[in-house]
Amino acid sequence: MTVPNALPGTRANLLDLSGRTALVTGAAGGIGSACTLRLAAAGANVRAVDMDAPGLEALAEQAQGLAGAVEPHVLDLTDLDAAERAAAGTDVLVNNAGLQLVRPIEEFPPDVFHTVLTVMLEAPFRLIRGALPHMYGQGWGRIVNVSSVHGLRASAFKSAYVAAKHGLEGLSKTAALEGAPHGVTSNCVNPAYVRTPLVERQLTDQAQAHGIPEERVLTEVLLQDSAVKRLIEPEEVAEAVAYLCGPHASFVTGTSLVLDGGWTAH
Repeated sequence: MTVPNALPGTRANLLDLSGRTALVTGAAGGIGSACTLRLAAAGANVRAVDMDAPGLEALAEQAQGLAGAVEPHVLDLTDLDAAERAAAGTDVLVNNAGLQLVRPIEEFPPDVFHTVLTVMLEAPFRLIRGALPHMYGQGWGRIVNVSSVHGLRASAFKSAYVAAKHGLEGLSKTAALEGAPHGVTSNCVNPAYVRTPLVERQLTDQAQAHGIPEERVLTEVLLQDSAVKRLIEPEEVAEAVAYLCGPHASFVTGTSLVLDGGWTAH
């Protein structure tokens, strides 16, 4: 028996998203930027969603000459109705946007907790909700949720982020079960610490929370549980996202693709 659209010895295993529409949140930098460029290189027309208008414009310029195109879409994901509308008609949805604050629970601002859960869990739900009618209608769709090793493990002082990522894991699995009869897959990608502005911005907070100098945070906190002692590059995460969109991954759904340098091997 052969796998549809993935015949051995052909070019079918190469990612070709020509004619497909993708949406990537948090697209103006880091993982989101890398995912946007990777999907556009595969021929997709990518709706690049972010609050950073100048960053989106720079991204669109960077995408010039790729097989696909990048369409900047300035959007605050706390506007949940607008987020759901933005996802209509998409074939590939990459829920990537995130934010972080490092504080002990008793000092964690409730309003920030609410915002983190809104952007990183409720907005993905609404985006999936907006994308599914089109995906179901055509019998094909790919949902990739950029989770984290913190969707599988907890760390101190990250209550909102860990709660949101754990919730995203459950949402992704539910979407996988519901989407399977319609040709729609849903998966998480779970990197450890990635070389992004989000990680760089938490160095000071981590130093204060752990009571150590900032220069020791990388080795003693961020990379402590990783067997591979380096940060992951955004492009490596983007390749994992691309893999899950390809025909060879049509049987991969409801799971988490872990890129954690051995963190969860402990």
